[in-house]
Amino acid sequence: MSQVPQIKVPATYIRGGTSKGVFFKLSDLPEAAQQPGTARDALLLRVIGSPDPYGKQTDGMGAATSSTSKTVILSPSTQPDHDVDYLFGQVSIDKPFVDWSGNCGNLSAAVGSFAISSGLVDADRIPDNGMATVRIWQANIGKTIIAHVPMTDGAVQETGDFELDGVTFPAAELQLEFMDPADGDGALFPTGQLIDTLDVPGVGSFQATLINAGIPTIFINAQDLGYTGCELQDDINTDEAALAQFETIRAYGAVKMGLIDHIDEAKQRQHTPKVAIVAPPAAYVSSSGKAIAASDIDLNVRALSMGKLHHAMMGTAAVAIGTAAAINGTLVNLAAGGIDRQVVAFGHPSGTLKVGAEAVEVDGQWAVKKAIMSRSARVLMQGWVFVPGDAF
Repeated sequence: MSQVPQIKVPATYIRGGTSKGVFFKLSDLPEAAQQPGTARDALLLRVIGSPDPYGKQTDGMGAATSSTSKTVILSPSTQPDHDVDYLFGQVSIDKPFVDWSGNCGNLSAAVGSFAISSGLVDADRIPDNGMATVRIWQANIGKTIIAHVPMTDGAVQETGDFELDGVTFPAAELQLEFMDPADGDGALFPTGQLIDTLDVPGVGSFQATLINAGIPTIFINAQDLGYTGCELQDDINTDEAALAQFETIRAYGAVKMGLIDHIDEAKQRQHTPKVAIVAPPAAYVSSSGKAIAASDIDLNVRALSMGKLHHAMMGTAAVAIGTAAAINGTLVNLAAGGIDRQVVAFGHPSGTLKVGAEAVEVDGQWAVKKAIMSRSARVLMQGWVFVPGDAF
């Protein structure tokens, strides 16, 4: 019986925001995986433990949720006035598929820290104490992210008293600026409308705000789908019919946004777009047992990622929420009271989150200069990840 030894690849396991992922330097990957393609995808699938028909990812670094089935590759930036190129791969849990179509806003919080610690940022740009500014090129969507990373005695500061709902322990606060966050080269509103009618055969017709900001997102009023906007994960994730309905909505929304030509293509684009339901502020008890008062928030939002209701909120979706809230007439803005806003606080299953955005209208077209939010990040483990030598 033949035996193929394992190989080891330098890697760091990091929590960024409310997600976790395996981070790599491009130069540390096996040569065959240093270029995009099947070898790279196969390597990352094996690292995470996918595809897993049991849905557990027991034989890999994943933890069987969309928030923990993630990979990041960093390299010196190819772009002028940037420090690092950041590539994000969302690994499917049960299918042999890595989705490169979008960014992860939560793991973006860890990119600056990892870049500094890995020597990818020039030393003269890093203060011993204070804030280091890391200029990140988000290679999936071709956008700039500015990370403000706290430094103490020449090292990245990871501990602190900043609390982020959806994360158990406090950590150091860092701020992210998503510059010109309209996704890719497309318009902020791909249909040209703040509110569209989305016709979904077998499901119904709904008002929807379709926006490309942070990540392509489909916003629908919660009540139009029979929800309150106060749902927790089990209220939706244990309902297979509801999940199938959301996936159908996502597929038809993707076609209307011009992201795909036919609904069948949605199966190969699992990461984008996202689907979210919005509702006016209402009191609820979060998944941790924390009571959220209606007065604590401007609206409620629940979003799905990779076919499941997210336990908190995707960082990129938070950018979409903040952007849409800043533009009068979107469903998000209307759920938040229909008033001018540059900052919005919204409720999600784990608690609340605040995000700001600067929106301007020029010649009848909306644009967003940047969206801002605070997150935290912490290294969990560093060393090598092992995979069978014939895995890729």
